[in-house]
Formats: sequence, structure tokens, C-alpha cells
Amino acid sequence: MDKASLESSLTILGEQVPPASRLFLLGGSALTLLGSPRPSLDIDFVGDDIHPNELHRALIAKAKEMKLQVEAVPIERFIPLPDGNEQRHIFIGQFANLDVYVIDPYSIALSKVDRGLLADFDDIIFLIKKNHITLEELERITKNAISKAGKFDLHPDILAHLHELKSRLK
Repeated sequence: MDKASLESSLTILGEQVPPASRLFLLGGSALTLLGSPRPSLDIDFVGDDIHPNELHRALIAKAKEMKLQVEAVPIERFIPLPDGNEQRHIFIGQFANLDVYVIDPYSIALSKVDRGLLADFDDIIFLIKKNHITLEELERITKNAISKAGKFDLHPDILAHLHELKSRLK
């Protein structure tokens, strides 16, 4: 899904929700809205995947009707959210009744360093090149996350993933 079709889908979804509803995106759809050339396959949003709230249930139902893949991602269960993350959300725009934000780019980047796939490195490089994050701050956040690893299922090779990312930036 490219940026135009994603925005169109968000508008249709936004018509199904009460005014001033807010949706926080992450993953490929978030990066697409920030200008990444890589199309997104689905719309990942911050939410409880087991017990979605009323807004998320409405979005999931409409998306299913549209044959659109959406997924609630409880990001706070996967990674320790970096300090100040709520102040770094990026407002994308209003789509009918839906205000859409991209969550903190450092939270996105940390989750991608943790997973460590080649496409994840490309996404982090995109965030760095577009000045949404810096490598130095991501490195600091990653090392701080490791100190909290006991509460999260962080990949045991997260530092190797960070090293691989740094080598790709040279």
C-alpha cells in the first residue's frame, strides 16, 4: 500500500469513528506516511491485541469489510518505551474523524533493532536520513533498554543488530 492508498484507507476508517478519535501507527504504515518509498502491507497501530477498545474494534471491523489488514500491537509489552516517547509522537493529519499519529520514531527504531531483519535496518536508516532519529540517541536508548531486558523478551543479539546497523551506515 503506497502513501495515497494508505491515506484513502485511513479516511474511510475515520468516517466510522467518533470525532476526535486518535490512532497511533507504527511499523511499515507509519514509515510510509513519513515518506518511506517502501510500501506497507498492513496498518499496525498501538493497541491491545487481546482486548481491543471500542475504537479499535470499530476500526478492525471496518478494515475487515474493506479487506484491509490491520493489527493492534501492544508495543509496550515488547520493548521498554524510551523516556520522553509520548512527546515525540508525530502528528500526520486528520482523516475524517480520525487524528493519526506516528508513535515515537525511537520506539519504532528500537523495536526494529531488536528484531534485526534486513528490512528493519533499511527502515532505521530511513529514519536517520530523514532526521527523525540520530544513531547516537538510538544507541543510548538501546543500551538503556538492555538494562530493562528482564521485563521484556529482547533479542539476545540486540547489540549485534545495533553493530550491523552501524556498519550499514558507513
